[in-house]
Amino acid sequence: MEPLGSSAKQGRKVTLNASTLAMSVMVIVLLVAVVFAANSNEIVGWFVVVISAGWLLLAAFMMFGLKRGADKINNSLREATAAATPRAQPGTVVVDEATSQRDMKLDHSFKIVQVQARVIAEQRQSRGEDYEGMIDRALETIQMTATNARDMIKPAKPMDGEIID
Repeated sequence: MEPLGSSAKQGRKVTLNASTLAMSVMVIVLLVAVVFAANSNEIVGWFVVVISAGWLLLAAFMMFGLKRGADKINNSLREATAAATPRAQPGTVVVDEATSQRDMKLDHSFKIVQVQARVIAEQRQSRGEDYEGMIDRALETIQMTATNARDMIKPAKPMDGEIID
């Protein structure tokens, strides 16, 4: 999270300047150690050169490793954001609860019609004692269900009249 009034470029610039400053200090320490070691030509001076070179290599490794890791994380975040963006596009369909309930009721009505059609087919084949009465009741149920389903499809008529509390 960034402070108010700052931009991402400012934060990145400060980070790069701080890392550049640290690397330049390490290079200067190495050069000074080499110059002193060469002037005095003592073993201790060259140990200091080796130690400062090791610190320089460690600092370079850390700086470039962290930069590479930060770039990978940044790319991962960009890819995740790009993958999530299409889900939030205006093409998303929002279904209200009334439409969902109406669709469920219509589905139930069609299931009732299917069941009653199966009852009619079974009764026509069996020709039992009361098969005509069963067929008549099934047809009546289909008729009521169809009427109810058509009423759900029609737009609601606006109500008029007086409101009584």
